[in-house]
Amino acid sequence: MDIVVCVKRVADTETRVRLSDGATVIDPAGVKYIVSPYDEFALEAALRTSESGGEGLVTVMTLGEEDSQETLRAVLAAGADAAVLLRVKGSVTMDGLATAKALAAELETREEKLVLFGVKAGDDDQQQVGPMVATLLGRPCATNVTGFEVGEGVIRCDRSVEGGTEVVELDLPAVVTLTKGAFELRYASLKGIMAAKKKPLELKDTNLPQGRLTVEGLDYPPERAEGRIVGEGVEAVPELVRLLRDEANVL
Repeated sequence: MDIVVCVKRVADTETRVRLSDGATVIDPAGVKYIVSPYDEFALEAALRTSESGGEGLVTVMTLGEEDSQETLRAVLAAGADAAVLLRVKGSVTMDGLATAKALAAELETREEKLVLFGVKAGDDDQQQVGPMVATLLGRPCATNVTGFEVGEGVIRCDRSVEGGTEVVELDLPAVVTLTKGAFELRYASLKGIMAAKKKPLELKDTNLPQGRLTVEGLDYPPERAEGRIVGEGVEAVPELVRLLRDEANVL
């Protein structure tokens, strides 16, 4: 089965970001970018599905600027067969619906029966794009999936719920979003890194729909308050309890 995995280029979670342009965007200078971690789960799921079936291509797609080619080469090195960059002018909007419309317009022209997403992006954490794409394409969708099996014309998905596992069966073609579970992306081998240079990476200019979401401002997390020593030994317990009750409001 041929599979499309939609990924997003995000700032490394270890990066110390700086704000610019009136504190509405992240200053890209010196920032390391990676594939969104949840999208890595989706990619590994696609690779294992392709390998277990013995055939089928895994194509990775992203919506972004020219610099996104570097991210796509990284996923090609991990084992994907081909990549598509839907190239936009300027910065990518944080509006999930605008992104979903651009992705859906391209996916409508393709024949893959399974489209995988990470459950959410590592930067905006919106959990919107996968289900929106499914709705726009008129396909069934399962979200927060930890594992799945592809059968004859169907896909059976496992979803973790309180007290157990929910099994959802969807008719293909379908859209599935993956969360942390059975799939941890493999490391790229030296052979894979070299092979990635020759794998097809298609650039397609796309018109990004006007977003309806406007970022008014970004802010750094508040500084943590300094610790306080309230005493030593068992004699400090009453004061600690009082502070936890009266000031911290956790008791």
